[in-house]
Amino acid sequence: MEQLITIGEVVTSHGCRGEMKVHPFTDFPRRFLQMKEVFLRLPGGALVKKKVQRARLHRDRVILKLEGIDAPEEVRKIRGALLQVTSEELWPLPEGHYYIFQIVGLSVYTETGDYLGKVSDVLTTGSNDVYVVKRPEGKKDCLVPAIKDVVKKIDLENQVMVIHPLPGLIDE
Repeated sequence: MEQLITIGEVVTSHGCRGEMKVHPFTDFPRRFLQMKEVFLRLPGGALVKKKVQRARLHRDRVILKLEGIDAPEEVRKIRGALLQVTSEELWPLPEGHYYIFQIVGLSVYTETGDYLGKVSDVLTTGSNDVYVVKRPEGKKDCLVPAIKDVVKKIDLENQVMVIHPLPGLIDE
């Protein structure tokens, strides 16, 4: 099976008909309103495909009703389950914007061709994301701000990111 992308987590039950509160891990919570089906990665690791019967937004959560889950007790059993979709079901992003799973694993080079390492994580801050670059063999990881002055090119096809490091960005 192709890679699944996590878009939310079951937090608790809602009401008495098997609805669940979902904490969305997406910048597009409205996507839940159009979903027909979703994969549930259960706390034990099992994967189950479910049809979405209905969905609505409620404050910073999504209220979701899945086929075959009809009581609060059933929701409590799957609390912590992750909601996942295939890459084909992702919402398209504007040019120059990327999903985190697309960034993690990219090889990072400077504009002069020096290899820095691979992106191991993406930190979400208030102003801009920051890419954590895992350096090779004992070198200190570096934090790369995801801004146009620093990140010059992202090539998903070749799994490469090219940066213009600001002074002090890279500790040798």
